[in-house]
Amino acid sequence: MPKRNLDLNLIKSLREETGAGVMDVKKALDEASNDVRKAKELLQKAGFEKAEKKSQRETGDGSVFSYIHATSKIGSLVVLNCETDFVARTSDFQNLGREIAMQVAAMNPKGVKELMSQAYIRDPKRTVEMLVKEVIAKTGENIKVGEFARLGV
Repeated sequence: MPKRNLDLNLIKSLREETGAGVMDVKKALDEASNDVRKAKELLQKAGFEKAEKKSQRETGDGSVFSYIHATSKIGSLVVLNCETDFVARTSDFQNLGREIAMQVAAMNPKGVKELMSQAYIRDPKRTVEMLVKEVIAKTGENIKVGEFARLGV
């Protein structure tokens, strides 16, 4: 298949949106004949495959996240683990932790397995597991939900 001329702005925007590397974005756009939707799907699939390969790596670092609903009647705490403190400080990891804490407060899962299989409250087409795998693909480290608690009045 011949190489296509790729628009640099398209590469840049897709890279920013997905967090994938430049070469991965170029390859996906080329394979998808510059179809952005198809390229995103290819990148997501590749990212999930990378995440699966990292799933057995030790997660000895991380952070604790909290969420208090605007009514102050429901709150949650979530332990989110990763491999290094460097990743624990990244904005992608921090955002993931806050989103999972909000998910726990909103959906009251009974365990980590149930939480991971739930539809994400902001986008029901995606699961919490998909959110985690997306951040694993971006950061290159294994990430796991350690434990969580939901409190309510």
